[in-house]
Amino acid sequence: MNEFKILIVEDEPIVALDIERTLLKLGYSITDSVTNYDDAIASVASHTPDIIFMDISLANSKSGIEIVQEIKKTKDIPIIYLTAFSDDDTMQKAIQTNPVNYLLKPFKREELKSSILLSIYKIKNDTLTTINDDYTHIGSDYYYDEKNNNLYYKDRPILLGTNETKLLQLLVEANGQIITLSSIEDYIWPEKNMSGSAFRTLVYRLRSKLEFKLIETIPSFGYKLNK
Repeated sequence: MNEFKILIVEDEPIVALDIERTLLKLGYSITDSVTNYDDAIASVASHTPDIIFMDISLANSKSGIEIVQEIKKTKDIPIIYLTAFSDDDTMQKAIQTNPVNYLLKPFKREELKSSILLSIYKIKNDTLTTINDDYTHIGSDYYYDEKNNNLYYKDRPILLGTNETKLLQLLVEANGQIITLSSIEDYIWPEKNMSGSAFRTLVYRLRSKLEFKLIETIPSFGYKLNK
């Protein structure tokens, strides 16, 4: 049994059950699965989990961000946010609570597994281990191997999707300059006209594997990498 105890705060029963089953199969213990502010606060006080999976938007309850703000007044528990919303306003509010990771709904079980493993790695490893000097430091403890198009957190490889890799390539090559929406579209979707939500979802998924602050949104124009 893994030593990490996990609290799930999620108001969609099917999603909550899927998360619980996946985490149990990976060997983690579940302290509780709750759906609202009051039960979450009470569960933290009773069981003190090591990690919390926190849905941002909860029906008939304060938001997940507000719950985390209250928890962090007394306990510094690592947070993994779950959300179907990737708008910049919500994300900026979430960033202020310093989560260790994010998962965008709907997510696959493999993404859930990767998220929890990376989060625990971040929690356990405070010092930088050996990294190839040829890799490009892109901010915080993230490094990019431009030759092989691989992303690393410290010395741990981070799995990227095809379009996530393409977007990161553009951002790294721009070296802090703004990449326009049209440039991104032409490079990633050369034969399609993509909606704004497609851009936001792709950027969100890449941000969830970095630190959110590393990719800055330039409203109605594009994105850039903040080192």
